[in-house]
Amino acid sequence: MTDERTRFETLAVHGGEPRPAAGGSVVYPLFQSTVFEADPGSTVEEVPYSRFGTNPSQRHLHRRLAALEGAEAAVATASGMGALTTALHSVLSTGDHLIAAGDFYGGTGQFLAEHAARLGWGCDLVDPCNPATWREALRPNTKAILTETITNPLIRVGDLAGVARFAREHGLTSLIDNTLATPVVFRPHRVGFDLVCHSATKALNGHSDITAGAVTGSRERIAQVAAVLAAYGAALDPHAAFLLSRGLKTLALRVRQQNANAQAVAELLAGHAAVAHVSYPGLPGHPDHERAAALLDGFGSVLTFQPCGGSQAVEVLLKSLRLPYSAQSLGGAESLVTRLRLPEAAQGLSGDVVRFSAGIEAAEDLVEDFARALGE
Repeated sequence: MTDERTRFETLAVHGGEPRPAAGGSVVYPLFQSTVFEADPGSTVEEVPYSRFGTNPSQRHLHRRLAALEGAEAAVATASGMGALTTALHSVLSTGDHLIAAGDFYGGTGQFLAEHAARLGWGCDLVDPCNPATWREALRPNTKAILTETITNPLIRVGDLAGVARFAREHGLTSLIDNTLATPVVFRPHRVGFDLVCHSATKALNGHSDITAGAVTGSRERIAQVAAVLAAYGAALDPHAAFLLSRGLKTLALRVRQQNANAQAVAELLAGHAAVAHVSYPGLPGHPDHERAAALLDGFGSVLTFQPCGGSQAVEVLLKSLRLPYSAQSLGGAESLVTRLRLPEAAQGLSGDVVRFSAGIEAAEDLVEDFARALGE
């Protein structure tokens, strides 16, 4: 019972939910079955089947995801990389060319570096903040442009509306990875992006207990994505779909708290003598602060910073922190710190750095923990 005027907190609870649901349930039930009885003469497409993503639990999740991103349709995948690669396969063929923002998640970079050429795709990397680099990369066979809302791990916010506009002007499909922002902070379809991808393993689920991905877009585009997904057999299983749908109900509450926590920790780090550099768009000194403030509803839950003293200082800090877990990933209810090594200097960061993913703990406790670990 929602419409375009519904506030996001309400949409997260009710968006895409049928009323009444099966058996009058408030929580949509889990359909674990892989076999469904069919009427004589039914086509394969008409019969629910989990590999096709048409099990009732999967379809329910798809409606929920589409509602949250303000899209016509959605499909869930077995991982975030499954979402991204399936989306790319749906728009690129042998001989096509892709423009991609150069600052992106390591898995994306690895896929493009190791597999794009083998698939017959050309790819040029550009600066998401500099439109001149997009124009320079444009080729007669360019078919798509890919970026991230908030980049990982440098935490930049590109000219997102400009990317979508550039794609429209040149007949390209625009794709964006919205994982770090989530639809709480930014809904890319509103500025014209065609396909929005997520690692739902992260904040969409929010409890660090499933691996999942999602793609949203128009019905026509999602039908193309779903066809690729069925062929590769990478649909999200119904039980994980049930858990992800459950996690979405608290998305707004979690992300708002995570954003506030990241802001508080970023402000501490930015003023601390033991920290050389902090990248977080909520800080006035960040190069994309004004753009992020105008475009986003919040600055995200992830920041990257560099302690003074190099790798040894990073190691001491990670051992000294008591609240955040030292672990890969992000977007969960618990705060995480991840040690990364940047191969070259970028945006004031180089060598060993720390990525912090804020959880939903009390901001005061996180700030006190970092202050103690850094040595007040």
